[in-house]
Amino acid sequence: MVVYDGVQLLDVAGPLEAFDGATRASAGAYRVRLASLGGRDVVTSSGVRLGVDTDLARVEGAPDTLLVAGGWGHAAAVGDRELVGQVRRLSGGARRTVSVCTGAFVLAEAGLLDGRRATTHWAYCADLAEAYPAVTVEPDAIFVRDAGVATSAGVTAGLDLALALIEEDHGAELARRVAKWLVVFLQRPGGQSQFSMWSRVRPSGDDTLRRLLGEIAADPAADHSVPALAERLSVSARHVSRVFAREIGMSPGRYVERARVEAAQVLLEMGRDGVESIARRCGFGTAEAMRRAFLREIGVPPSAYRDRFVGTAAI
Repeated sequence: MVVYDGVQLLDVAGPLEAFDGATRASAGAYRVRLASLGGRDVVTSSGVRLGVDTDLARVEGAPDTLLVAGGWGHAAAVGDRELVGQVRRLSGGARRTVSVCTGAFVLAEAGLLDGRRATTHWAYCADLAEAYPAVTVEPDAIFVRDAGVATSAGVTAGLDLALALIEEDHGAELARRVAKWLVVFLQRPGGQSQFSMWSRVRPSGDDTLRRLLGEIAADPAADHSVPALAERLSVSARHVSRVFAREIGMSPGRYVERARVEAAQVLLEMGRDGVESIARRCGFGTAEAMRRAFLREIGVPPSAYRDRFVGTAAI
């Protein structure tokens, strides 16, 4: 596991605990070492110091799995030529190379994601795609495996990926035992979009369009049909579709649906109003229409979303 100053503690601890759990359940399953430049201890973004086992430059032979953690310090790590070079060297002989969260940027800088599919924390997917156009970024994935390289989404998604690797190495039963011990899903339902669907919407440089998008967000239940949007923009209905496709990357109808789902998510998280009432307030009209929209946009129905994200105070 490659670590550096500013690494996020949970990016390291999540996979580490999963591999340790597998080893406790099946002796000899894994031997994990933390490595840094110079073998120096590192300070995580939360201020906790991690004791490091070895110097990256002194790692001889090929590791079975090379894992690069992410964190707030990933930008400095990407700019460290020695670190990136060591990751590239060790990956060359590893059976598989893995990143957690923004550790994907280090892999991309090392050229290890060129021509591959990958993911990272939802808040950084657009940045990864822009900085490394040779990488096909999948913003809704919890983790992505492409041949011998695997990348995970943000923070706790590293645990999901670690469980998948355990299942690949030692079978589903061991992975299931570890997941039960850690009290987590063996396979998490839904993708990153359930946490931020707006991570898939690119910002517009058109001031008039931005104001219109603000109006949609402020009153999702209003008439946002294409003719109504065209009237507000003082353009033809056909031009509205072209503007949305060019500036936002989707149709007006799809954007409005996402805005309504986003508004409904907030009300569901508050845990007070009924589904039928929320559907009307957010512009869906009926609970069934809202259910279909939720399944299209985030992969789970409103009732399941509420159960998963409602605060503990409401339980």
